[in-house]
Amino acid sequence: MPLSRKSFLRRASVLAAGSLTAMEAFAARPELRAPGDGEEVSEDYWRTVREAFPLSRDWAYLNNGTLGPSPYPVIEAVHAGMMEGDRTGAYNGYEDAAKSLARFVGADEGEIALTHNATEGINIGCWGLPLRRGDEVILSTHEHVGNAFPWLNRQKLHRIVLRAVDPAPTAGETLARIEAMIGPRTKAIAIPHIPCTQGQVMPVAEICRLAKSRGLFTMIDGAHGPGMLQLDLHAMGCDVYASCCHKWMLGPKGTGFLYVRKDFQSVLQPYFVGGGGDTGVWNMASVPIKTTDYADSAHRYYGGTQNLGLWRGVGAAIRFFETIGIERIQRRVSSLGQYTQDGLLDLGDRIEMLTPTEARARAAITGFRIKGMSYDTFFKRCMEQHVRIRGVAENGLNALRVSTHIYNSHADIDRLIDLVSENLKGKR
Repeated sequence: MPLSRKSFLRRASVLAAGSLTAMEAFAARPELRAPGDGEEVSEDYWRTVREAFPLSRDWAYLNNGTLGPSPYPVIEAVHAGMMEGDRTGAYNGYEDAAKSLARFVGADEGEIALTHNATEGINIGCWGLPLRRGDEVILSTHEHVGNAFPWLNRQKLHRIVLRAVDPAPTAGETLARIEAMIGPRTKAIAIPHIPCTQGQVMPVAEICRLAKSRGLFTMIDGAHGPGMLQLDLHAMGCDVYASCCHKWMLGPKGTGFLYVRKDFQSVLQPYFVGGGGDTGVWNMASVPIKTTDYADSAHRYYGGTQNLGLWRGVGAAIRFFETIGIERIQRRVSSLGQYTQDGLLDLGDRIEMLTPTEARARAAITGFRIKGMSYDTFFKRCMEQHVRIRGVAENGLNALRVSTHIYNSHADIDRLIDLVSENLKGKR
């Protein structure tokens, strides 16, 4: 049985547990008084963290790259925020999420626009770039549909030209391949920070420096960055970074954000606009009609009614991360990724590893194939055994993907490794 919120609070080891929020109860657990951020913690510590999630114990959930399950503090914050709005009619308060997000990713509040997901942010960036017929944009051969389709659509409608680079096994070689692809018509590089297909960590800071030296725009699909890696978008140097809160940030589904560098906001044209994205001086009843201008911040890229509960949940997700320690989380998810990769490679040469083994080029996602077995056959066997992973059909890869987070244990990964091993013994 999954741990309920009631039993979670009861196990908080504090006298007034019934009066505490789930976040307060979580932070009060004596087991969570771990060593400093530079020190390692025990498996007992991570078992305590696992109790904050309502995930079923019947499943080994190894698919965080699709959806990150929210912990109780986030779920409670969403509920409380919705109740507040429905009880009092409150509307303001959602904007606090932009402040929290800016702090979390190394940006200024005025550089953060609230979106529903990474795809929405990518569309804002894709259509807002000043590109003309024949201009070239560099993507990768490992795109998610959310980054591929907006650019394919713009190619279709505006006749820009797309070119795709194949990521290399090392960061240095990947950078060299991108540099070799830049030509006189290249205007932008729009690649994933971490491709959804095999989890390679791209050398985005170096790519952005290269692009800046050549006068190119940079737009990063960051769906898998925040929450897996500690970010500093100012240091990264990109023009635009689109992400979501429902994967590695473990936030509410239907929330995301778009970072647009302050001095790039005059370049990136808003098209989808509404309330909150303007200066508020328009008047349709005046003669002549009085126009307005864009907000002097990334608020220009969004507008309209927001869900207070969802954005309260985003704030709670960030506080959850900060309670544990962002550096500690990054080390944990990276170590689980290495444990997964090592365990698969130990099974022999019938495992084709797609994720680089270079330390800086891998983190918490592992992509692989089983030679002699179709990916969908093994995926179905995993589902039958309550091991949830992802099949990767994109771009003809026909592979498998494992993605782990702080609620996972070595035992979860061992269930997958054992299942692969069983299928390598002749069960095809």
